[in-house]
Amino acid sequence: MKNVLFLLGLLVLTIQAQAQQFQLSGKVTENGSPVEEASVYVKKTGEGTITDTQGNYSFYLEKGTYTIVFSFGNKTSKRIVLDADKVLDVDLAEAWESLDEVFLSSVRVNAQSPITYSNLTNEEIEDRNLGQDIPVLMSYMPNVVSTSDAGAGVGYTGIRVRGSDATRVNVTINGVPYNDAESQGTFWVDLPDFASSVENLQLQRGVGTSTNGAGAFGASLNILTDSYKEEAQAEFSNSVGSYNTFKHTAKFSTGLINDHWEIAGRASKIRSDGYIDRASSDLKAYFLQATYVDENTLVKALGFGGKEKTYQAWYGIDAETLESDRTFNPAGIYFDESGTMKFYDNQTDNYTQDNYQLLWNQDYGTSWTSNIAFHYTYGRGYYEEFNEDAGLTGFGLQPFVSDGEEVTTSDLVSRKWLDNDFYGTVFSMNYQNSNWDVTFGGGWNKYEGDHFGEVIYTRFARNNDPYEPYYFGTSDKTDFNVYGKANFAITDKLAGYADLQLRTVHYETDGILDDGSQFLNDDDFSFFNPKAGLTYELNPSNQFYFSYARAHREPSRADYKSGDPEPEELNDFELGWRFNKPSVQINSNLYFMDYQNQLVLTGGIDDVGAFIRENSGNSYRLGLEIDATVRLSDKFTVRPNIAISRNKNVDYVSTFNGELVEYGDTDISYSPGIVAGNILSYMPTNGLELNLFSKYVGDQYMSNVEAENSRLDSYFVNDLNIQYSWEDAWLFREVVLTGLVNNILGEEYVSNGYYYTFNIPNEDLPSGVQTLDGAGYYPQATTNFLLGLTLKL
Repeated sequence: MKNVLFLLGLLVLTIQAQAQQFQLSGKVTENGSPVEEASVYVKKTGEGTITDTQGNYSFYLEKGTYTIVFSFGNKTSKRIVLDADKVLDVDLAEAWESLDEVFLSSVRVNAQSPITYSNLTNEEIEDRNLGQDIPVLMSYMPNVVSTSDAGAGVGYTGIRVRGSDATRVNVTINGVPYNDAESQGTFWVDLPDFASSVENLQLQRGVGTSTNGAGAFGASLNILTDSYKEEAQAEFSNSVGSYNTFKHTAKFSTGLINDHWEIAGRASKIRSDGYIDRASSDLKAYFLQATYVDENTLVKALGFGGKEKTYQAWYGIDAETLESDRTFNPAGIYFDESGTMKFYDNQTDNYTQDNYQLLWNQDYGTSWTSNIAFHYTYGRGYYEEFNEDAGLTGFGLQPFVSDGEEVTTSDLVSRKWLDNDFYGTVFSMNYQNSNWDVTFGGGWNKYEGDHFGEVIYTRFARNNDPYEPYYFGTSDKTDFNVYGKANFAITDKLAGYADLQLRTVHYETDGILDDGSQFLNDDDFSFFNPKAGLTYELNPSNQFYFSYARAHREPSRADYKSGDPEPEELNDFELGWRFNKPSVQINSNLYFMDYQNQLVLTGGIDDVGAFIRENSGNSYRLGLEIDATVRLSDKFTVRPNIAISRNKNVDYVSTFNGELVEYGDTDISYSPGIVAGNILSYMPTNGLELNLFSKYVGDQYMSNVEAENSRLDSYFVNDLNIQYSWEDAWLFREVVLTGLVNNILGEEYVSNGYYYTFNIPNEDLPSGVQTLDGAGYYPQATTNFLLGLTLKL
């Protein structure tokens, strides 16, 4: 491997020595006024810079043909032939408005806001978009930890930000809430290959700004889907790799018809066997949009969704199996009459989801714009499971007499169904002038869900009437919020920020759970969430900010099932410094997140792999985050990030051996003290880019009692990404070859797992009960690869 890397380095250095560079420079203005911090970059590679206070920019490129993108809310692109030093001035006044400003202005922030955030562009996503889910593509962002049930990034994947799991990360797509209303989680497996339709995304760490949907307790993720295209185009992407993984994607756009109308779409299919045994994924997806645009109006109608079938992989394995057979999957296990171990071949999760959005932005020609969106999501699916020697009454079946003996158990196959509708509207009105940027908005969203179970096969017992549910329950949730927020100039160097949100929630359930117990809830919540901050610009290169945000959050369905939960409260303090020079950008911030009744993960999981939570009283997260972009030369760029944190439950109390035990201050579960990453980029010649991605995650506990059995060891993984873009190749607008080697050093690591306790009788203890504990682990893949070919017409 070392010899291969040496030869590769020798090759690229030889190519570099032969390359000739020229300077591209100029000025970016809008109606003649200089634009500061406008992005100027090469399309596809992302190489470029930002403008200074006078709107000037400059950087070096090799001789060649490029498409240069100029972006600052408005966006335009220029195609150039660079064979000498060139000056290119651009005025953005006539440029088309990007959807960044149009549909996400109410939920996005920028460098003038006292909010901690990071962006991921379409170009960065394209570099590694070979079939893995969005959480995996985000894994190298600051203070982000990603994991995959199947081990290789396809199928069920998860994300944690600042130690907070996906149920606490508010996700919006084009400003529309996406988190499941009941579980509060985000299931990317229901949107396969969605990254192929993402223009860019922004991750706000901490509470962030007011947005739609569930409250943010760890982060907010705002996703912008593909913008409309001015010219007709088509794209075919195919990738193959380890574990029989493949992805086929076809995209098209009509371009603007009669300068106003565009129709675009995508169809995708992804298949993978997974790193874990039988952890297969069979995923299909679509994305369709119709756009109308004129000088003051932009309307988009979108339909997107997916159908997934994944073999269950959330059971995990114990420590002994991890050492002896780390890819073993106990899902679907049973023993035949001769005692031979077998596996049920359809122990699967099946789900279909369709999302529809109607988005309308109107510019009133003065300082006012408005946005309104209507949305509807229809989801339905089931878990199918083989139950060996199951009690009949637990599945709504009656015992019977056979050969004079009562039969109370049987092998059987059950399906647990979820059938839901989610619909509503979000809206905002924005006013801007030289000193004020004010937004008023809100949203009303309704969730209606049915939960029920069926027995589709029994070995010994008589089935009920065909598909008669053995349990049935309904859920109804209404979420309404209104907010007003403003960025405003106090002096030439000092800007203020204020954000007030009122949110109300009604949650009601009725019916029977799968264990036969009643599940009745009727709760109302009213939350007031104020936020405020200051941004001070010491000089064009140095900016400081401070913000305070208060947030509340209601319990999830799973919280109600496991106890009598209280709503959570969070006070988030952020103190940051941004440094900006053409060759160096640094973002650093201190944060203190003070929780009351935080619903922390206990480490346990339920019967469908969802994590169980409980209120922990007082707790906090205190940390320092630093990320930077350093251009070492015209060819080398380094993008390191590190997060150092202390995450504690205060005076934590829990039950052990049947008695309450005071544990004192303990680490919050799934919250590593160090998370670090780096991206080393090298562009030896025009069109060729090499990236080395590195990620370190420190030790963490899967429990809140710091049990040694619940410790996950630290790990350090590296991925190598190579991409070559060939413009105007034969009949194609562009041909892109991509290679990705994940975990190039073959690290055997575990990024996720669960911790459990169980009680056994013990007469020697006062309580008569002894608590034993253990852990389950989700191993991640060792060295694996993906290769991709994209043809663009």
